Amino acid sequence: MRSLLTALLLLSAPAARAESTPIPVVSSGQDTFFQQLFATRFFNSGRPGNVQLAPDEQTVFFLRNSAASPALSLHAFDVATGQTREVLTPEQLLRGAMESLSAEEKARRERMRMSSRGFGTYALSEDGAKLLLGLSGKLYVVTRATGKVTELATGPGAMDPRFSPDGTQVAYVREQDVYRVDLATNTEHRVTKGGTPEKTHGLAEFVAQEEMYRFTGYWWSPDAKSLAYTESDTSGVEKLSLVDPSHPEQGAQQVSYPRAGKANAKVRLGLIPVKGGKTTWVSWDAETYPYLATVRWPEKGPLTLLVQNRTQTEERLLAVDPKTGATRTLLVEKSATWLDLDQTFPRWLKDGSGFLWHTERNGAPEVELRDANGQLVRSVIPPSADFEELVGYVEQEDTAYFVGGPGTGERYLWRVKAGAAPVRVTTGGPAREMGRMSRQGGLLLLTTEGPTSMRRTLVMKPDGTTVGELPSVAQEPPFKPRMEVRRVGKAGYPTMVLRPRDARPGVKLPVIVEIYAGPGTSMVRQGMAENLLSQWLADQGFLVVKLDAPASLRKPKYDFARVLLDEQVAALRELAKEVPELDLTRVGITGSSHGGYMSALAALTRPDVFKAAVAVSSVVDWRDYDTHLTERFLGLPQEQPEAYERSNLLTHVKAGAPMGKLLLVHGTTDDNVFFFHSLKLSDALFRAGQPHGVLPLSGVSHMIFADPLAAEQLWRRTAEYFRENL
Repeated sequence: MRSLLTALLLLSAPAARAESTPIPVVSSGQDTFFQQLFATRFFNSGRPGNVQLAPDEQTVFFLRNSAASPALSLHAFDVATGQTREVLTPEQLLRGAMESLSAEEKARRERMRMSSRGFGTYALSEDGAKLLLGLSGKLYVVTRATGKVTELATGPGAMDPRFSPDGTQVAYVREQDVYRVDLATNTEHRVTKGGTPEKTHGLAEFVAQEEMYRFTGYWWSPDAKSLAYTESDTSGVEKLSLVDPSHPEQGAQQVSYPRAGKANAKVRLGLIPVKGGKTTWVSWDAETYPYLATVRWPEKGPLTLLVQNRTQTEERLLAVDPKTGATRTLLVEKSATWLDLDQTFPRWLKDGSGFLWHTERNGAPEVELRDANGQLVRSVIPPSADFEELVGYVEQEDTAYFVGGPGTGERYLWRVKAGAAPVRVTTGGPAREMGRMSRQGGLLLLTTEGPTSMRRTLVMKPDGTTVGELPSVAQEPPFKPRMEVRRVGKAGYPTMVLRPRDARPGVKLPVIVEIYAGPGTSMVRQGMAENLLSQWLADQGFLVVKLDAPASLRKPKYDFARVLLDEQVAALRELAKEVPELDLTRVGITGSSHGGYMSALAALTRPDVFKAAVAVSSVVDWRDYDTHLTERFLGLPQEQPEAYERSNLLTHVKAGAPMGKLLLVHGTTDDNVFFFHSLKLSDALFRAGQPHGVLPLSGVSHMIFADPLAAEQLWRRTAEYFRENL
């Protein structure tokens, strides 16, 4: 549907303006970029991923596919010789059969944003002697010394498999219960009993996977004699019907979805012997702290839980007595806004004498060392807005390794020794780096990507010396993005501009703001892969702009949408002072998910700035989104009704009010932001007499890129929409 809103709002211009240029139309018949992009998974197919170091630091394992295939195979890189060999392929195991996944595994991969096939994950035993791989609902163990592959005698649909610490067993979840296989006899044993679709054992509930990044629901004891597991009871959670309107014969799928202010899954943690028996339930104040956010069972030190209150303004780190299930408090964190979760922590020391802890108590991210009772010993990584993620901690050297950056889309690997200033491990840039450290601390894996270079993975020593590079067989992109990154204004807004590759200096062009703007998230990221589509869009005749807020403004509570949108406008205006080619009379905005929400909000509330918007998979009424994310920003709707009313897009739909042109795009089988969000907004706009467009994507989920043809046509339609309206 094309909008009929008058073009006068969109095309008004000042009396004097710089030279303008027509927008070229790209012929889809001649443009093979999208076919290359999706066939190669953003030109990442063929690049090493899911990299793991063997405990002896002699071998690096990784998954890699061919440049044009999504099926991942297992490879091994020899540190001493620099040689790589293929260990195992999916074809060797499937032997011509088609790969299949259970509905539960498909949902889990959706939460993990995984669209690959073949070996999606794998694991090494603690001693490095065995490899564990899952494929098509079956599990396989590879004995490294002999290369022997054993299919485990599990029932169908085994999920989330993991070795026991001693490497003699493998546990997994199937049919809503935890099972294990004894590797010596290859026999399956049921550990928990009574699991049902509404009361699962060993599986992480929806909000744990979607919002907490906790993707598992069971943990081995260090002696491999017990398991801790979650029981997630969703019987009291509201059921929403997920229907694909294009296939009414398939009926409706009932989904347990906890909307803001309504009942969550009831989660408790039990301890059970691996040979079965009575469950000992862990005791904590679950009324005050209903969220089980993190579980750790270290080799030395106690079973440790992090629990949060519902609005995530307070959390407790608890130590558990496995014999009784009783808990004691190690520390308490509080925040006037909300507490961010980092699943890296707590990180217990090898001898159990203490643990590393992440906090923002002192105004910026910081890593502390605490003793076994939770008492502060000292700061390991002092408070700094540059800190993003802990890579490793070498206890004997009292040295921490972390990645972080200056807030302009770069991030680098650093090391910091007690009492000293951080020192960068690598050189060069700009780049986006990620790191992983071996268990002994003798090797680093560095993944790096720059504005004009795709992802590479290097094997390094902690001093920055390169040992080798994991080989890639990937196809390179046909062009390089033209990114211009700068901080603007007194507030120092990080910004990025991508120009058409044939742009002429001084020529005014319409602007497209790409947005996500969730609190604490970043759009300005100097990586090549994630800016390829932005460059393609710029090449259609636009200046594509990405804007971030300074770190000091990252936690607006109760009115986050207005604050974040105001920051976007302020940053855009400051950027235009330095980039005169930005035509602020012709500005569009687009984004997906939270970015879709912000795009629609911009069209509804700031048509003076944003003349057109393409809102993809947009939240509309936050009462209809999940509890954990929504209540973090807005509180409970029963307690903060005004915050929900201000943030509701329907509040801003008014008959006769000025409004930017708006195209709503939504997948009909989205189980994250349901299709009814866009339907509600469209209905309100229609009844208010506000013209707009609606583009339903039949059978498409929240992961639109999992459907390459739909994703390609969406980008083409987006360019066309802005061409028509800007």
